[in-house]
Amino acid sequence: MAGIDSTVPSPAHTVAPTPAPSAVIQDRLAGWVSDLTTLHELTERLARTTTLHSALREVLDAGAGLVGARRGLLVLEPADGHGPDTTLGLGLAHADLGHIETVPRSATAIGRILDGLPGCDGEIAHPDLLAEDGLDARHREVAVRLGYAASYTVPLTAETAGRLGAVVWLYDEPAEPPERRRQLAGRYLHSAGEHLARLVELERARTTVATIADELLPTRLPRVAGVRLAARHRTGPRGGGDWYDALPLPDGALGLAVGSVTGAGPSAVAAMGRLRASLRAYAVMEGEDPVAVLSDLELLLRLTEPARSATALFAFCEPRLRKIVLAGAGHIPPLVLGDRRTEFAETSLSAPLGMLACWEAPSVDLILNPGETLLLCTDGLLHRTGDAMDRAYARLHSAAASVPAGLRDDPEAIVDHVLHTVLPDGLDRADSAEDVVLLAARFD
Repeated sequence: MAGIDSTVPSPAHTVAPTPAPSAVIQDRLAGWVSDLTTLHELTERLARTTTLHSALREVLDAGAGLVGARRGLLVLEPADGHGPDTTLGLGLAHADLGHIETVPRSATAIGRILDGLPGCDGEIAHPDLLAEDGLDARHREVAVRLGYAASYTVPLTAETAGRLGAVVWLYDEPAEPPERRRQLAGRYLHSAGEHLARLVELERARTTVATIADELLPTRLPRVAGVRLAARHRTGPRGGGDWYDALPLPDGALGLAVGSVTGAGPSAVAAMGRLRASLRAYAVMEGEDPVAVLSDLELLLRLTEPARSATALFAFCEPRLRKIVLAGAGHIPPLVLGDRRTEFAETSLSAPLGMLACWEAPSVDLILNPGETLLLCTDGLLHRTGDAMDRAYARLHSAAASVPAGLRDDPEAIVDHVLHTVLPDGLDRADSAEDVVLLAARFD
């Protein structure tokens, strides 16, 4: 526009442009952001682990990535001595772990940390292990054999639990993680220690409940002429209320029982113990009448456990005659397994104990052929399959029918075959809320 000189300088009070940050500062900021992002992702992954084993595996793997190692070893050994104790390897075969265990404990950094020796409460780096003059001869031999030349060892600790264990990462060549990587690994392991401490306490509680549940079940099965017995029991992580029993009765008779109390945890385990003990007493008094046994149990349940219900099946067996009288309350019918048939016994339809004002259902009589097996189980076996109930029943029937002829004389082999066929790939040992009970009685 006429009269305006575009070359007039800016007013003196105008702020001059801020110089751009130097490349060094930019790189440092980018590094911090990258480290924080990595740390966030790794701790998020760790937080999603729900079992102690999966968390330990995650710590070992993530730590290896942080310190730039290819192999490693993690030892969980809480300082209070109450366990659980375990060892995990990364990039190490079972035989490799065996070789490492032959090294004297005091000759390894991880052993010194676990033993709480003075000066061994922090990280220990051996950047050139084979060049150290004081290296234990066996340690040198194992390092050469396995092909590692350096190690970086860090304790696993938690503020509430103290020392939980230690982890060592191994390098194929002389090396050690730089300071930045050490700090990042230290921050990660600080968070990991608290998470591991919680899972250790949970594992201890699970083990305690499982031990109590096992102690409330028969320590051994009785020997009764004309019948052979076998049982399998798997307890869920919180402890459940499934039980089984086999008890000799007068005149050479045998009582068989399986059942399940609703709920999980210590209270369900305690209720299971009370009901099982009561059923044993009722079976001794009136075992020839399974309906009376379950009726008495139902009355006891309503009076002493009004907030609970339970399923149960009781069978009065006369092995000499291979005669069985049984009654069930909302429970899975037993399977009869033999050379010529595999079929569910036709029990009457009945509600679980504690569900009705007064429980009563007719009993069922069975006559087994020589060599046939009566197979009783709880519904946890079906629930662990993840299938709908009709498909789970079909799977159970198919598993029983597929027992090889050469195994049908052995009740131990029968229960193992059925268990692993219905629950393949370790599902019988999986972290499931469902208990599993299998009880087999083979009649001669």
